[in-house]
Amino acid sequence: MSEIRSTARPRKRWTTLAAGVPLALAAAGVMAYGSGPGTFPADGQRTVAAAVPAAAPAWAADVADGFASVNALGQNGTYGGRDGRTVTVTTTADLEKYATAAEPYVIVVAAALTMNPVGKEIKVASDKTIVGRGTSGQIVGGGFFLGQGVHNVIIRNLTIRDAYQGIWNDKDHDFDGIQMDGAHHVWIDHNDFRRMADGLIDSRKDTTYVTVSWNKLSDNNKTFGIGWTENVTAALTIHHNWFRETEQRNPSTDNVAQAHLYNNYLEDVAGTAINSSYGNYSRGNTKMVLENSYFQGMKNPVQKDSTASVVQRGNVFSGTSGRNESGGTAFDPKAYYSYTLDKAADVPALLRSGTGPRSAIGAVDAAGAVGAERTAAATTITVAKDGSGQYTSVQKAVDAVPAGNASRVVILVKPGTYRETVKVPSNKPHVTIQGSGASRKDTEIVYNNAAGTAKPDGGTYGTSGSASVAVEADDFQARNLTISNDFDEARNQGLSGHQAVALRTAADKVFLDGVIVNGDQDTLLLDTAAKDRLGRVYVTNSYVTGNVDFIFGRASAVIDRSVITLKKRWDGSSAGYITAPSTAAGRKGILINRSTVNGDVSSATFYLGRPWHAGGDASLDPQTTVRESTLSAAIRTTPWTDMSGFSWKDDRFAEYKNTGPGSGSASGDRPHLSDSQAAGQEVADWLGDWTPTAG
Repeated sequence: MSEIRSTARPRKRWTTLAAGVPLALAAAGVMAYGSGPGTFPADGQRTVAAAVPAAAPAWAADVADGFASVNALGQNGTYGGRDGRTVTVTTTADLEKYATAAEPYVIVVAAALTMNPVGKEIKVASDKTIVGRGTSGQIVGGGFFLGQGVHNVIIRNLTIRDAYQGIWNDKDHDFDGIQMDGAHHVWIDHNDFRRMADGLIDSRKDTTYVTVSWNKLSDNNKTFGIGWTENVTAALTIHHNWFRETEQRNPSTDNVAQAHLYNNYLEDVAGTAINSSYGNYSRGNTKMVLENSYFQGMKNPVQKDSTASVVQRGNVFSGTSGRNESGGTAFDPKAYYSYTLDKAADVPALLRSGTGPRSAIGAVDAAGAVGAERTAAATTITVAKDGSGQYTSVQKAVDAVPAGNASRVVILVKPGTYRETVKVPSNKPHVTIQGSGASRKDTEIVYNNAAGTAKPDGGTYGTSGSASVAVEADDFQARNLTISNDFDEARNQGLSGHQAVALRTAADKVFLDGVIVNGDQDTLLLDTAAKDRLGRVYVTNSYVTGNVDFIFGRASAVIDRSVITLKKRWDGSSAGYITAPSTAAGRKGILINRSTVNGDVSSATFYLGRPWHAGGDASLDPQTTVRESTLSAAIRTTPWTDMSGFSWKDDRFAEYKNTGPGSGSASGDRPHLSDSQAAGQEVADWLGDWTPTAG
């Protein structure tokens, strides 16, 4: 590791974070990331002018995966209102005006809108994107209806809640969150559904080419029903959804020609008033493929009618009871679309942190506010290895960004492996590098330099110079891609060190959302541009993998609602350190918040961190705080250790309310924060006056 210095300490509270991935990806949780969104003004509290058009932000170009991406019925995939204007609404009247319009719209819901009368379902017309702004977009006491022939609709990033009328098995109030009768090409993504009188989602009467992804569905009886037809024509993809404390229809799938369910998490929490009656149910003549899902505590987790089919692969069942059935033949989903499975064992952590509204979705600049002046839209540059984009390499696209650019430039990278090094220089701020694939695994930037590797022009690289991707420009963002360093330690034992950085940041306001950063030693270097420069980094909904000091540096860095995966060393041994902060006294270091530490390594072999006094600088005061996270058995009972003659006890290392087999009680060797101390070590304390939003 090279010498790293620290940043000034931010103090302003980031209040939206309590909601979740304040996030993305606070969704609060954001990534359900945990608890539900906060309270917002009711509809009608604010008098505003009519909604005005805004420049379309980058997320408005997102398109569906799964069956909603299939070209059929005259519709080329699902992209919603992408081709129309973007408007922001804060009243139900404006929401209904634009949702029912004949022309395409991207409709940003920026308030909690209460339906009147209760149970009202706004009739959505074709070619619409309806998206909540961060975690503030809520539909209270009602929902949406998509009727016969309605198509090309996206509903994302909303909280849809509280039409419940006090009757658990309510047969009188057909108040759904989203009801679809004969619609097609619909994408329902990153929403939080709860406490409706009837269904959270109902897909009825031959509704088809639907994808339901990354939603949290909770506290409900009849959760997600599919069917209400004798025809067997519908095709649905249901992936990465968290069903928690839902009694039935999880989902119930009746007469569906192709039902592809994967990487879902069904959880029945013991000792509560809500008890599951069944999980995934294949009914009638349904053909279901069920892959890599996780069932926890569910009664009758998988059941089928005698006329239906269920093909199971790779599912995990923990504490379940009753029927768990499979049989018959189904179909091959990859004949219709490509997809990438996450490991079933990773699903609970991934979905606890990744489902529900995200602060990075629905974000708009001043142009999106009612009555605001319109500003310029982001510039998009496309990269594709096959020549179908503007450039064939990511670095060439970065080179094309003008020096001193004043507005967002999105470099959209098509799926593929890009074996190159990439550097975003300090004179090119406001750059986003974003993969365009269905999964963050589809697009990878990778190289294999390490400390000691020969440079083409002579000499050797140091640790910081080994980075596959180096970011020196402020306001940088990366999302939906993988950044790797695949240096082969076993074949390079002659080198004195094996530091091989995948991603190095040396800038302020760096936002990494939905990425994988993959390496071994020194994977993720979070630096600042200079000792006296602020360097804030926010990582959310992401994976970081490695084994030795693989999250390190002097930045004020937050790893929020993410997964930290421990890897064995090159020789198969298990031993390592997660963090190595190099923080200046009085500055913020590394905060790991509401995340999961896992990996296929031996028990009690990894430390949470150690103090890196870069260059032997005794004035540094390294800091790592790990709070409200799930720790695997790999974590040592004494989770901190010394480094290069410096004692961790002389610096700032602490935990707060962690869980899992690797957590432990407070002691002299395992300090815990008090509640009052923890109140000053929240995400907002690290980020100060910066609220990460997608550009």
